Amino acid sequence: MEKKLKLRGILDVRKSKFRTESYPTKSSEEQIDVEEIVLKKYEDLHIKLKINPYLPEFHREQHTRFLLESLVYLSTAYEGLDASRPWLCYWILHPLSLLGVRVHDSQKRNVLKFLSKCQSPDGGFGGGPGQLPHLAATYAAVNALVIIGTEEAYNVIDRKKLQDFLFRVRQWDGSFAMHVGGEVDIRGAYCALSVASLTGILIPELYKGTAEWIVSCQSYEGGFSGCPGMEAHGGYAFCGLSALVILQKGHLIDHQALLRWLVQRQMKLEGGFQGRTNKLVDGCYSFWQGGAFPLLYTLLAREHNIPRGHLFDERALQEYLLICCQSPAGGLLDKPGKARDIFHTCYTISGLSVAQHFINDLHILGPSENEIACTHPLYNIRPDAVRRALLYFNDLGVPRREGNNVSNT
Repeated sequence: MEKKLKLRGILDVRKSKFRTESYPTKSSEEQIDVEEIVLKKYEDLHIKLKINPYLPEFHREQHTRFLLESLVYLSTAYEGLDASRPWLCYWILHPLSLLGVRVHDSQKRNVLKFLSKCQSPDGGFGGGPGQLPHLAATYAAVNALVIIGTEEAYNVIDRKKLQDFLFRVRQWDGSFAMHVGGEVDIRGAYCALSVASLTGILIPELYKGTAEWIVSCQSYEGGFSGCPGMEAHGGYAFCGLSALVILQKGHLIDHQALLRWLVQRQMKLEGGFQGRTNKLVDGCYSFWQGGAFPLLYTLLAREHNIPRGHLFDERALQEYLLICCQSPAGGLLDKPGKARDIFHTCYTISGLSVAQHFINDLHILGPSENEIACTHPLYNIRPDAVRRALLYFNDLGVPRREGNNVSNT
């Protein structure tokens, strides 16, 4: 069932301005500056509504062109991501899939050829050919291959060596290092469990103690930090919650505290989410924060407390993404005044998908043509692609482990 959303009244938006309570700070000054820019965007749109009542519109054609061009050529601005090249593949392929764009077979083959070069002889994927295997790069590579979704793509993944790699970065307490000898944080646990569950290699020995370690990362605020005792952060909260849901251990956390923390991250005037307390709005957190809500709904449903609708303001979030985050030339961005890039294009479109889809209902702001496909909240891949991958890999069975090649357990 489709539910048509209406824009917030401009007077209501103005009333939600940040108040310093006579104690301005550097942070409050930056917040007020952003609010002024966003409010001007909203006011301008309400004037344009007199000419075009179908606003705001999602610039599908421009975003598609930007992403397809990025699949062939990237500017020198991306040079700093030389150690994250599988991510570039994922950040382009995923939003294209949500837009329903079919990538040409020759381009798919080029991606497969490149990602196969990023796979380490010892298992896992590096940030580029010849680079050390890294859990983040492995997550991005596996997701990109699952999105392509052909048998050729699936067969790029050496599941036996991937499992060996996951055991090498697994730590004695159930946490995961991002690479051998690297930093340990909650991203590692999520990336490891995500690729293991998608490729059918998740076994109890791999995640012994992992759920308990993740739970120890839930902070006093209610969100999750990168490791125990640190500050709660939107990306870490998504990683922690998703990892626990994969393990079917979501009941171990204080989900009411997490829900309270998540709803408090939605900015009143802007409508988008911030990543941490006392930070500015950022379009990418429309998924990192917004994507956690569907996962929480499953936990609430187990307590027979099924929400009747989104527990965040999906109308306000769609306003921010459609009015403030779209570049006229295609691509999406962090906030007005920032440059477009494929990272923010990926996660703002993902967040728009979350906001539009609630169980079997559609909540659309603007014309029906604004609708984009649903994304799977655990993996941030289309559910049909996840389903095909699970059927394929689970049919292969779990690779047999020989001896004890675990160095950290």
